[in-house]
Amino acid sequence: APSLHLAMKHAIKPRRDIGLRTIFNLLGPLTNPAGASRQVLGVYAPELTELIARVLLNLGSENAFVVYGMEGIDEISICGETRITHLEDRRIRTYYLKPEDLGLKRARKKEIQGGDAARNVEISLSVLRGEKGPCRDVVLLNTAAALVAGGKVEDLQEGVFQAQESIDKGYALDKLESLREFSRRSLCS
Repeated sequence: APSLHLAMKHAIKPRRDIGLRTIFNLLGPLTNPAGASRQVLGVYAPELTELIARVLLNLGSENAFVVYGMEGIDEISICGETRITHLEDRRIRTYYLKPEDLGLKRARKKEIQGGDAARNVEISLSVLRGEKGPCRDVVLLNTAAALVAGGKVEDLQEGVFQAQESIDKGYALDKLESLREFSRRSLCS
């Protein structure tokens, strides 16, 4: 956030000094200079999903998912239930989602944990190349929410299907390659 949102640079040191999760962890997404009106936002405590959804409503968001994986992760989880507060058409509703609800198998948290930058690239590329497993499934769930929030699909089930299609047909990997090429050209010009 600090490289794209200059005001955030002042929050980095106090956030690190405190050493606990605080409102500073949410300021970046809530003060997004791009003015995103559609998004998926993970929070660090279940009681924050409705509060942050109301904040997003007041900030002008049109469609947003505020999520908390009940085993302590700030995204839609395949390890257990996820508390989801969905803001849509100025209405807010909260529900719980299990991976099985969308036809995905539950996994252990250690199966989806990343590592250093090199390991995370390796995991990301394996998912985009179509490797099946827990890492792919967590990508499918979170992409599904992004597709719903973005107005591209009607519901999470359709979102999972679209995400699977995009990966399996190579569209997602092609998009990454296009982005890499664009970045290379931009840096060289």
